[in-house]
Amino acid sequence: MPPKDGKSGKKKEGNISKAERERLQREADEKRRREEEEARVIAEREEIERLERERIEQEKQDLLELKDRERREDELNELRHILDENHSAVTVWESECRDKAKWERYMRCDGSPDPSVQPEINSFISLWREDSETQIQLVLENCALALQLTNELDFLLSEGPNPCVAQQYRETLLCLQSLIQIKLNLATEELLKSANSHSDIETGNMQTVVQDENITLCLWANLNKNPRFKGFWFEEVGLGFELPKPLAVHDIAVRILHTRYDHLSHHSEREQVQRRRSMMEAILTPPAESSAVVQDRKMEGEGDEEESSKPVEEDSRSVRSESRKRSAVSVISAKEGRKSSSVKPLEEGETQMEEITTALEADQNGSDSSPAEPVTDSADIHIVDLQQFRPLGGVFYFDVFHLPPQSHTVRGWEMRELLETGLQVFPYPTEQTRVQSSTSARLDEHSSTVASLPVGVTVALPDSVMFLEDPHVAHWDPIGQHWRADCITDASYDTETHSISFKMNTFSAFTLLQESYANMPFQSWELRPLHQDSALFTITGALIEVSITVKGKQCMLHMEETKNLDHLLGKWMSPSELQKAMQRAGINVFVNEYSDKYVSINPKDPLIEHTVYEQMALMSSAVAFSWSRWNSQCGQEHLVLQACEQLEAGPVAEEEWSLYLLGAQRNQHLKMKEHDDSFSPELTEGSEFHSTFLHMLRQDMSTEGQARVRQSHYLYTDTVQRLLCATRVLTYS
Repeated sequence: MPPKDGKSGKKKEGNISKAERERLQREADEKRRREEEEARVIAEREEIERLERERIEQEKQDLLELKDRERREDELNELRHILDENHSAVTVWESECRDKAKWERYMRCDGSPDPSVQPEINSFISLWREDSETQIQLVLENCALALQLTNELDFLLSEGPNPCVAQQYRETLLCLQSLIQIKLNLATEELLKSANSHSDIETGNMQTVVQDENITLCLWANLNKNPRFKGFWFEEVGLGFELPKPLAVHDIAVRILHTRYDHLSHHSEREQVQRRRSMMEAILTPPAESSAVVQDRKMEGEGDEEESSKPVEEDSRSVRSESRKRSAVSVISAKEGRKSSSVKPLEEGETQMEEITTALEADQNGSDSSPAEPVTDSADIHIVDLQQFRPLGGVFYFDVFHLPPQSHTVRGWEMRELLETGLQVFPYPTEQTRVQSSTSARLDEHSSTVASLPVGVTVALPDSVMFLEDPHVAHWDPIGQHWRADCITDASYDTETHSISFKMNTFSAFTLLQESYANMPFQSWELRPLHQDSALFTITGALIEVSITVKGKQCMLHMEETKNLDHLLGKWMSPSELQKAMQRAGINVFVNEYSDKYVSINPKDPLIEHTVYEQMALMSSAVAFSWSRWNSQCGQEHLVLQACEQLEAGPVAEEEWSLYLLGAQRNQHLKMKEHDDSFSPELTEGSEFHSTFLHMLRQDMSTEGQARVRQSHYLYTDTVQRLLCATRVLTYS
């Protein structure tokens, strides 16, 4: 019996457990159904709330867009009026300045001719050409006057005269440049004729240095003919040379003529521009037209040769004159009537927010726009591209001459053999010089020996130039009219003495080169007001930082830890003068039509970009602007920058900056900050859309700030605009 009771108890217990499990399962299912129902109700409620929020947001968006459309015409008209008024005032001022300069030039009584008056300059050239004066100091004085006239002609050409007048100016300019070199050669010959009377007691040779602010002339005459002679160092001017042994026993003279101006590069620039045009025409001209164009050019003949002599000035206008042809309002209006000019056009149905999101996603996925390949001449890789490299410090003419017959005293009479050949180049026999000198001289028996040995040169870097990197060396090819990088060997730069040494296969003119865009792309930039009609424009480049103070129509350059640029730093100049001076000194932050071929950029629509620069200039007396890292991630059709009102001189606090998204038709103040993790096009609280950046900024400005903007002088805004357009910081940073 006990076993039966035990089995019965276990069976009952098992039945209870199964029933309990079923009950628990039912309760769990019921609970899950209740939770699912509650979740569904909550989700429906949240969806209703979300839709309601979106409806409210859309209503707000529609209201903002409606308000923007209603005031659009008024805003554009107001901006047009301000820009036109300023442009007219600047045009009148420039015209008055030109008239005043002409009158002052006319009234000048210093004996110098007016290069714009053809009879005067022709008389000057004729009289100087016939002048037999060869005394070096007088020649340098006349050369200084001629250089002053060439500078005036350069300025006249930059003003864009009519083609006939421009051709006269160019011919006069080339004539003066040629005559300067002829006179320097005559003065060199005269010095060498009396070399024996000025020989050095220690070396037995003649060495002398003559210089002024434009020219340094170093002469060495080989009177001793010491076969152990190696070279000479003109310590006072930081120039030296080394000769191969076979040359040390010849009657020769070595000249290093350093001109702080450059009368060679423009020949190569003109030819390179013509080549670029021809290549672009060949690309753009349809095949059917191509043969006709070629035939026409063959028939034109001389006309093409005349065209090829046009210098770069006629083709490359200043950024200011080009930019003023475009009105900010016409830019915006043009944008309304066409699709995006982006490389990848957006579909018609996309909204502005979708456009920005798409651009950001593309950037985050690693897409980038590489600069287009430059139009270069692939026939000779050694020709220096003067868009990519810039000659700095002038030109060094490195020549070797036959030593003229020296005078001899016989019974109290000084006798000298007179030659009618003038200064004769000693044929340094490389393959190139054989061709050049075959008609004027024969190589002596040592030619094969001398030809295999290069000549050495050492040059201390000019004090007036700042080399951001170790300089390159190029020599001048007089036949091809190019700077070339070949035939230069064993180049080495001494950082302690700031000098460069190298060897050349021939005697020829050479120059020091630096990459034009070594300081690009920019790392950041900032434009902040100092007070009424004054601002500080700072650009942090790839290698150095530069700051430009703007005050009215004048600009001043500032740089830290910089030596030997006293002629440039802290000097008030016009924007165009400052740009030229900075580029001559090797400090280039300015761009041109070819710059994007050599610099990695953030491509932006140039019309939108120019419009923004115009309005930044108008507001720059009271608003600070700065670089934003989001600008590179918003596509070609939009710009992003930081801005804030700034009425006191000094740095802007980080929390004061606000982000602005700018486009062709709409500008908006963003809620996000510069250091947020992701981009959001959400508007800041209480902000509205505006058709112009000017009105976008004015909506939050104080009364004092708006008064400053209204009182900004047209010359000041023109200067700021010129700097912004010349540097294009929104694209090149």
